[in-house]
Amino acid sequence: QVQLVESGGGSVQTGDSLRLSCRDSGRIFNYYVMAWFRQAPGKEREFVASIDRGAGSTTNYADSVKGRFTISRDNAKNTVYLQMDILNPEDTAIYYCAARQFGGPMARSSGYNFWGQGTQVTVSS
Repeated sequence: QVQLVESGGGSVQTGDSLRLSCRDSGRIFNYYVMAWFRQAPGKEREFVASIDRGAGSTTNYADSVKGRFTISRDNAKNTVYLQMDILNPEDTAIYYCAARQFGGPMARSSGYNFWGQGTQVTVSS
């Protein structure tokens, strides 16, 4: 069973950085495609970034975060990370970690089987 727990959220100012972590308590973490989504107040959940299973050689990003955010994984630690740099108020949201058991990386939330509880990121100007 996959259980995802996010951490690393907080309140920062424009231009600051944060690193989110998502740890899976299961035994086959490296077999899952992992992704980060976010949901701002009053908005739908949106894709942020994904990383392929195994070595994570394939990554994808939403246009809004490309060049500022970096997704990575450490299979030995059952953890996926989201390094967020040059944050701005539009990045304020609850950030969710998600795992996809079958198929390749995708940007649709419906394709992911398991979700964490979310971690709040607030960026003030």
